[in-house]
Amino acid sequence: MWTCPKCERNFKSANQWHSCSNRTIDELLEGKPDELVLAFDRILLEVIDWKPCSVGVAKKSIVFASKKAWLIVKPMSKELDLKFYNDQALENDALKKVVETYGKFAHHIRIHEEYELTEDVFQLLKIGHQYSLK
Repeated sequence: MWTCPKCERNFKSANQWHSCSNRTIDELLEGKPDELVLAFDRILLEVIDWKPCSVGVAKKSIVFASKKAWLIVKPMSKELDLKFYNDQALENDALKKVVETYGKFAHHIRIHEEYELTEDVFQLLKIGHQYSLK
């Protein structure tokens, strides 16, 4: 793992291309509805113990990484977009969309409030975390 000396995000390869950001998680969540902040806090509390796991901030998203980025949380005006990857397309009612990209599948879940973070959602995110360890 390589840690960028400017933004302190972790990457699989040394000097891996990325856009540094000096923003904080609090700044990304500033002005968002309380429900979104509570939902993000619950995600953070649940997944931070899935080792390895580091958290960094990109320009418009919060990136969770193990050997590589495995969960990208994009705070939008009224919802959180959770994106994770897998080597095959998954089917689940919690998924908003699934897009094939570069030989893998990006799965998107949209969350408006904390109660939508069901065990089913966390099981999907766990698949993304396990995929990142391959």
